[in-house]
Amino acid sequence: MLNIAIAGGGIGGLAAALAVARSGHTAQVLERNTEFAELGAGIQLAPNAFRALDRLGVAEPVRASAVHVDALRLMDGRSGAALVSLPLGDAYQRRFGSPYSVVQRGDLHTALLRACHAHDRVTLLSGVTVTGYRNTPDAVDVLTADGRSIEADALIGADGMRSRVRAQLVGDGPPQVSGHTIHRTVVPMAEVPPALRWNSVNLWAGPGWHFVHYPIAGGDKLNLAITRDDGARDAVAGVPTGRDEVLAGFPDLHPDARRLLELGRKWRTWVLCDRAPTDTWTDGRVCLIGDAAHPMLQYAAQGACMALEDAVVLGETLDGSSPHAVGPDVAGRLARFAALRRERTARVQEVSRWMGHALYHPDGAEADARDALLASLSPDGLMEAMDWLHAHDSAGPPVAAVRPRPASGRSAASDQGPRFPLDRRFRTCHT
Repeated sequence: MLNIAIAGGGIGGLAAALAVARSGHTAQVLERNTEFAELGAGIQLAPNAFRALDRLGVAEPVRASAVHVDALRLMDGRSGAALVSLPLGDAYQRRFGSPYSVVQRGDLHTALLRACHAHDRVTLLSGVTVTGYRNTPDAVDVLTADGRSIEADALIGADGMRSRVRAQLVGDGPPQVSGHTIHRTVVPMAEVPPALRWNSVNLWAGPGWHFVHYPIAGGDKLNLAITRDDGARDAVAGVPTGRDEVLAGFPDLHPDARRLLELGRKWRTWVLCDRAPTDTWTDGRVCLIGDAAHPMLQYAAQGACMALEDAVVLGETLDGSSPHAVGPDVAGRLARFAALRRERTARVQEVSRWMGHALYHPDGAEADARDALLASLSPDGLMEAMDWLHAHDSAGPPVAAVRPRPASGRSAASDQGPRFPLDRRFRTCHT
């Protein structure tokens, strides 16, 4: 049995703790805040996330609090014209084996937290800030802000986009500021006009901006998020923002969308950040997961999904370790985990950037090309484009099936580009 320390008690950290415990080891979660809690409003969970949650044993409570939406809808943000709609009913669920759902981020975190509390091999420690680590021949010393050194058989860095573990392991500086500013809020569904209470994820796309809304909290609330490509250079997170400031930034929004935007009161603002894919995930007994390994923009709605997949694959690659194999076996298993996850997550990072530019924010001829492409796609065509993402099973291929790394050291995903079916077809249409 291994003792695994996990830096960070968010969705990725708690999921990793469950996966580690379910594989027969002990997990010690070190959370810098005084309470285990998750900030943020709504989150989208595709079938690949539910497959991971099933493997972690927490899918049922998440499903119980989720809203199973009927469609993903993309509309022209100014005219209101429907650009494309993907029904998420029987045909979608037969193909992918699970619904596409939306949930309040705190509900997902709570389900994971309760499962961790209930597991006798998971220990949760709050108010502990991990600042770094020191590999030794037989262990890793986890260094904390209060001067402690906690010995463990491995350290998993799940401490987010500004990970202290990553700062030491990769040393690539601060995250990359995207120049996109997002305002978020949640409003009671009772305040929403009945005609606008759509049971779908709705995205209104405009030139350099887009607006997303969908029901959460069992349908009792409406999640609102509106984004502008405004060239912001300073990263901010969760800053309270006045309603008038938000409304003034989107004067040409369609009247239906405008009615929903005007319902928002307690707005908070973020400037979106991510990082380029990296091949460096491990350092001996230390490994990164989730946003610490592959922070991505919101546009593919896969950030939390990738963290859940990471956790499952981590648990499976650690399964079978034993005390007499503690030495190089731990580092080797972590390296195999990284090999299984690097290419897929790099692909999602790159596709997320591409979607923000080519699907959500284009103008002029680029918008016309997007519209023509989307109009040509049937629901089956849309589902085919999503197969690689939504049909993925986080169990992953056998280790032996992982493709060799390119000689350059860069990921295959980086060398080949996003390789997203819509991306290839869009480029053909546009050129």
